[in-house]
Amino acid sequence: MNQAVQTEWMDIAAGRGALAAGVIVAGVVVVAVLIGAFWLGVRVKRRESPPPTPEEQPRLPEDGPVREIREMREPDEVPRSDTRLTPHELPNHGNSPTRTGASQDRPRWNEGGSGSFGSGGPGRG
Repeated sequence: MNQAVQTEWMDIAAGRGALAAGVIVAGVVVVAVLIGAFWLGVRVKRRESPPPTPEEQPRLPEDGPVREIREMREPDEVPRSDTRLTPHELPNHGNSPTRTGASQDRPRWNEGGSGSFGSGGPGRG
């Protein structure tokens, strides 16, 4: 009976030893992959062009920074047709010049009007 118990413990210990060896091998593989990724990153970085020098940096225009212009624009009308029009058949395709609108007041949401969720009603009834 003593021999059987000792054999069981040796089997358990052997199983744990194999598990420990597997964990160590997996750890070595992970470390090798990380080192390989770092080495590959260094090689890629060496092939990149260097960062621009201060002389190569962009400069402000002579008349100062460009400012945003806010204005209301009037849309171009879409031509009426009995057949479906493709984008290249529309006038001014790609560079649709619009006009400055007559009114420069921005449209505002009116209380009781249609909001972004549909009816504009009170929501609960």
